[in-house]
Amino acid sequence: MLNLIVLAPFLSAAVLGIVYLAAPRRRMEGFYAALGIAAPAFSALLALEAGIKLAALAPDAVIHAHLFEWISLGAFRIPVAFMADRLGAVMIAFITVIGTLIHVYAAGYMRGDPGYGKFFAFFNLFMGSMLLLVLADNPIMLFVGWELVGLSSYLLIGFYHADSANVSAANKAFILNRVGDFGFIMGLALLFVSLEGSGYTFEAIRAHAGMLDATTAALIGTLLFVGAMGKSAQIPLYVWLPDAMAGPTPVSALIHAATMVTAGVYMVARFAFLYGAVPAVGEMIAAVGAASALLAAVIASYQRDIKKILAYSTISQLGYMFIAVGLGAYSSGIFHVFTHAFFKALLFMGAGAVIIALRHEQDIFKMGGLRPKMKYVYAVMLIATLTISGIPPFAGFFSKDAILAGAFASGHYALWGIGTLSVLVTAYYMFRMFFIVFHAPGEPGRLEPLPRSMTWPLALLAAGCASVGLLGADQAYGGSDLFAHFLALPDAVYALPHRTEYLLAALDVALGLAGIALAYRRFAKHAEAPRPDSLWRRAVLHNFYVDELYAGVFVRPLKQLSRFADAIVDRRLVDGLLGVNVTAYRLAGRYFSLLQNGKVRFYALYILAGVAVISTAMLGIMEAY
Repeated sequence: MLNLIVLAPFLSAAVLGIVYLAAPRRRMEGFYAALGIAAPAFSALLALEAGIKLAALAPDAVIHAHLFEWISLGAFRIPVAFMADRLGAVMIAFITVIGTLIHVYAAGYMRGDPGYGKFFAFFNLFMGSMLLLVLADNPIMLFVGWELVGLSSYLLIGFYHADSANVSAANKAFILNRVGDFGFIMGLALLFVSLEGSGYTFEAIRAHAGMLDATTAALIGTLLFVGAMGKSAQIPLYVWLPDAMAGPTPVSALIHAATMVTAGVYMVARFAFLYGAVPAVGEMIAAVGAASALLAAVIASYQRDIKKILAYSTISQLGYMFIAVGLGAYSSGIFHVFTHAFFKALLFMGAGAVIIALRHEQDIFKMGGLRPKMKYVYAVMLIATLTISGIPPFAGFFSKDAILAGAFASGHYALWGIGTLSVLVTAYYMFRMFFIVFHAPGEPGRLEPLPRSMTWPLALLAAGCASVGLLGADQAYGGSDLFAHFLALPDAVYALPHRTEYLLAALDVALGLAGIALAYRRFAKHAEAPRPDSLWRRAVLHNFYVDELYAGVFVRPLKQLSRFADAIVDRRLVDGLLGVNVTAYRLAGRYFSLLQNGKVRFYALYILAGVAVISTAMLGIMEAY
């Protein structure tokens, strides 16, 4: 079953790619869409079956599947094998279900595109890579999935490669993730060396993690988190994610809701046995998450590209997840990953519907007045925006409240304060976008009709936003925290009196409503594009000059070093040495060629000279004896 969950998208990607290469100009959109959607749907059914089976077993039960032996060098054995515990079951369930809905949506969104078949081949490669990452039974296979996810995102972000800006965005995402992945692979290497061959599966590593001293464990945890910084776009490796919006909107939905960016949070939860032993590293992770949450929210408040607003919102929401897992509240972090998948997929797909209706316009200040013409999209976007803003009874309220309550209960008041302030800013920038697009005066003109495949998935996601939060409701809200009980992760226990929890939740809701009211006052009836008329606005509109900083500190010096290596080291030194050797061989060849002049008398002379030399040598040897 686990083998099929992973292999179905990969096999589908292979078939789609082969058919597309064999007949790139044939209109086979029905075939491409059917096969592209069938694979994740099939995996979704099996993933739900796996979850049901695990629910009937003990909380620590694990399902295993072995495909084949990949590496076998003495005691170092790495199989292509999969495992599913309850954490993995939750991850693959929403990855495949949300992924299937995004595939259905993409079938309509990409209609008429000449690269339709290629798109679904890349899309299913992305799905298979993420499922491999989550179900890998050892860190090496997890890293293979980790890298394949990076490759897939590169292919999809640069899908419209005729535009050089899209290629630059894909390169940026790929290179920055390689920076993070260098730390990740160094952490894995140190982990394996430190355990001295005690085992290479997650279960074996967990069983022998006590062999690690505190310093080594802290270094391993930090290096692994460097990889998570890149994959999940946290400070300082977050700058690739807004540019990744160059890809088609379904790609953005899949990256942000169900695949790549959640990999870092999952990785920290998977290594909970390691991070639980080094709380200082966990606090560092939580601090990075809090800083990322607030910084991205502030930047989003000034963006005008609808997809970039949502990209920065993802960075911010991932920050909340890292606050949770950093403080040991793994269930709360994964619960926010779960609810985020619903409302972020809905936000991107709703934004995509607006983009298609307006013939690929993405500037929110060129929209406006869409409420009466797009009532259906308006309704689902309202639900999604309320959800991300943490307004009850929608799912985002329950998952975000659990994270902030945990930070407060654990005594990390600074982290709680930053997270709570981010609630205000989140509600403000999200409803700023919502009011500008749907309420502010505008002349949208004639809208392009939307295919049904782009609309009905929105209703299912909206229903999820309104309901799945109840799975994580604790006793304060009349629930029993079914989500955490199912996961059975080694959570740090942070208890609060119900009264305190109600007060904290009321503060969050009040700040969310204040952000909505402020956005309504400023943008519902009159929308004016942000102008760089102050130092602060110029800084925010330029992403606080982080790209310029990286360009000055890393990019330009490396380019100059490359030019030096090309002009001096390669052309003058290396090519010069090769030139000297070539010239020497040519001269030697020219002089030796004089011995081969075709005249017999010279050859006879050479023979006599040779005989004389040999005879003289032999006489000398005989005299010596």
